[in-house]
Amino acid sequence: MATSNNNSNAETEISFSRDLGLFDATMIGIGAMIGAGIFVLTGIAAGEAGPAALLAFALNGFVTLLTALSYAELASAYPKSGGGYSYISKAFPGPAGFAAGWMLWFCYIIACALYALGFGGYFWEFVQNYFPAISGFVFDIAGHRTPALIMTVTVAVIFILINMRGTALTGNVENVITMAKIIILGVFILYGIKQIFHVPTVAVTNFKPFFPNGTGGVVIAMGLTFIAFEGYDLIATVAEEIKAPEKNIPRATLISLVVTVLIYLLVVLVCIGAIRPEFGKSWEFLGHHQETAIAKAAENFMPFFGIALIILGGLLSTISALNATILASSRVAFSMSRDKMLPLSLSSIHASRRTPHIAIAVTGVIVLVMALLFPIRVIGSAASVMFLLTFTLVNLSLIALRRKFPELKGGFRVPFYPVTPVAAIILNLFLAVYQFNFDPRAWYITLAWIFVGLFVYFMYFEKTTAVDKPQVLEVQQSKTDSPYPYRILVPLYNPDHVIPLMRLAIPIAKAHQGEVVVLAVVDIPKHIPPHEGMRFVHHKTPLLKKAIQFGKEEGMVVRSAIRIAHRVYDGIIQAADSEKVSLVLMGWKGYTSTRDRILGEVTDRVVRLVPCDLIFVKLLGDRPIRRILIPTAGGPHATLAGEYVGIYRQTYGYDVTCCYVVKPDADDHDRHIARQWIQKTIRTTDLDSQTQTSLLEGKRVAGTLVKAAADYDLIVLGASREGVFSSVLFGEIPEKVARYSQTSVMIVKRYEGPVKSIVKRIMG
Repeated sequence: MATSNNNSNAETEISFSRDLGLFDATMIGIGAMIGAGIFVLTGIAAGEAGPAALLAFALNGFVTLLTALSYAELASAYPKSGGGYSYISKAFPGPAGFAAGWMLWFCYIIACALYALGFGGYFWEFVQNYFPAISGFVFDIAGHRTPALIMTVTVAVIFILINMRGTALTGNVENVITMAKIIILGVFILYGIKQIFHVPTVAVTNFKPFFPNGTGGVVIAMGLTFIAFEGYDLIATVAEEIKAPEKNIPRATLISLVVTVLIYLLVVLVCIGAIRPEFGKSWEFLGHHQETAIAKAAENFMPFFGIALIILGGLLSTISALNATILASSRVAFSMSRDKMLPLSLSSIHASRRTPHIAIAVTGVIVLVMALLFPIRVIGSAASVMFLLTFTLVNLSLIALRRKFPELKGGFRVPFYPVTPVAAIILNLFLAVYQFNFDPRAWYITLAWIFVGLFVYFMYFEKTTAVDKPQVLEVQQSKTDSPYPYRILVPLYNPDHVIPLMRLAIPIAKAHQGEVVVLAVVDIPKHIPPHEGMRFVHHKTPLLKKAIQFGKEEGMVVRSAIRIAHRVYDGIIQAADSEKVSLVLMGWKGYTSTRDRILGEVTDRVVRLVPCDLIFVKLLGDRPIRRILIPTAGGPHATLAGEYVGIYRQTYGYDVTCCYVVKPDADDHDRHIARQWIQKTIRTTDLDSQTQTSLLEGKRVAGTLVKAAADYDLIVLGASREGVFSSVLFGEIPEKVARYSQTSVMIVKRYEGPVKSIVKRIMG
C-alpha cells in the first residue's frame, strides 16, 4: 500500500486489499443471482410456458453458462476491477470500451434501485401479513407508497455505508445473508419434494401437457426470466480484491452459476409438481398469482410458517443482491475513472479502508435518485437489454484478445473455442432483439442511453484520454506529390540488415516503376512528449544515409522518412498510411521474448494492421543469396510470393526450386496433383521454364520444409489464409518455418482489401 505525500504534488497509487477468498467470491455471485427474480418471476414464467417453464430456466442456464465461461477465462487472464468493462476496453479501446462501461454502470445502478424497491415492498408485505395493526396504522397516516420508499432509502443507505467500510465487512455480510436465503429455499424445496413423493401421480399429471403454449411460450419465458441469471459477472468486477484471482475467479464463477441454476430448477420443479389447486392446472394457478406464486405454493404444501419463510427469503434475497451490486457498480465507476473515462475523483481509494469511497457514494446517490424519481420497471427492462448487449461484447472481446495476445493464458480456457463464444453471441443477441417484441420502450431507452454516453465521450472524455494515448510525430512530411504511384516502405532498425533489405526491395520497385521509402522510427517512453524525441533523431540518420547511398549505386530513387513514436508499430503503420505505400518490406530478429505475442509486439501489430502487401524477412548470417526454395499450395499469397521470386530471378539470376510437400506414402494420383500445383504456380507467376521442381516427402509440412531449407540460402512462402478466429498471423506452417529454419526466410502476404482490414483493426 502507498500513501500520498502532503509536501509534494506527487501521488502514489493506493491498491485494493485482497480480502476475498473462493467462498467469499462464490457468495457474491450466488447472492447477486438469487435476488428477487426467482421469487417474482417463477409464476410469470409458468403462466407463459406452462410446465415447460422448467425448460426455459434450464435453457437460460445454458445460455448464461456460455458467457460465464468467457468471463472465467478473461478474469483469470486479466484480474482487474471493472469486469466486463475492463475486458471490452482492452479489446476495443475507445468508444466501444466507454459504451460498455457506460451501459454496465447504468445496469448495475438500475439493479440496485430495483432491489432496494423490492425490499421496501417485501418488508411491508411481511408486516401487513403478521403485524396488521402496525401496517394499518402506518398506511392510514402516510399511505402505501411513502412507507415503502422510506424502507427503500433506509436499506440502500445502510448497504452503501457497509460497502464504504471495507470489502472484508461487505463480504462477511454477503456470506451470512446468502447462506441464510439458500437455507430458506432449501427448506422450501425439501417440503415440495416430500409432497411430490407423497402423491407422485398428481405431480406427473401437473406436467402434462408439457408445452401447453407451444415453444413460443418457452421463448417468452426465457426473455422474462433471463435477468434472474445475471450476477455471476459481479465476481469479475472485484477481481483486484480476490485472493489468487487467476484460480479463484473461474472457480467462483462456475460454482455460483451451477449452484444457482440447480436451486432455480428445483424451485420451479416443486412449484409445478407439488401443488394441488382446486381448479385448473398447477401452472395456471402459478400464472394467475404472478409475483406471489411462490408464496401461494408455500401455503399449499408447507406448514403455517411457509409464507413467512418465503417473505423472509425475499427480503434476504433483495438485500444480498443489493449488497453485491453496490459493490460491483462502484468498481465499474472506479475502473472507468482510472481510465479517465469518468471524473478522476471516482478513482480515489480510501487510505485506511482501501475502498473506492467516492465511487461508492456517487453510485449510491444515483441509486437513490433512480429509486425515488424514475419509472424503474420500464428502465429495468432497458437494463436487461444492455446486459445482453454487454455480454455480447464480452464474448467478442474474448475472440479479439485471443487474436491479439495468443500466448497470454490464465488459469482457465474456454472449451470448444470458438464455438462457445460464437454461440453465446448469437443467443445473447437473439434474446436482446426479442425484447423489442415484448417491450419496445426497452430498446428506445437503451439506444438513447448509448447515444448520450457517446456524445459525452466525444465531447469530453476522448480529449482527456487522448493525452495519455501513444502518439506519432512526423518529422519529415510525406511527399504526397511523388510521381511514383508504386511505393515500397522499408523500416530500418538493424544496421547489418540495411543492404540485404534494400537488395530485396529495389528489384520489386524497379519492376513496378516505383520508389523506395526507407523509414526510421525513434521510439520514446510513453511519459515523454513526442517532440522531446527530436534530440534522438540524429542516432537514426546513419541508417537512412546508408540506404540512400546504396539506392544511388543501384540507380534507384530512395526517399527517407522519420517518425517519433511511443510505439514503434504505430510509427510504421502511420507512415504506411500517410505515404500511401503499396508494399511494406520489414525484417524480423527471429525470436520474441514477449510471452503474449506471436512474433513480437512490433511485427504482430504491423502484420495485422498495415493496409498494403507485406514482405516479412528473417535474415540469418552474411551468406549471399544464390539458391531460393519456394513451396506452393496455391492461393493469392503464394501467387504473389512467386511473382516476387520471379523478379529476383530475372534481376540476380538466382537458382529457384519450386516444391510441394507430399506424404511418404502418397500414391501416384497425389503426386500428380502436387506436380500440377507446382506447374500452375510457375505459369501464373514470373517464374520461367528454367525453374527447378521438387516433391518433398514428409509427415509434417513445416518440419519437412525446415529440413529442406538447409540446402538453400532463402526459403520464400506465401501466408496461409487466416480465419476470423485464428490467433496466427501468416498461418501455422509459415510461422513454424520462420521460427525454426536455420536459413533466411521470407513470408509474403497480399493485402486482402479494406473490409478485412477494418475487421482486423477492430478484432486485432
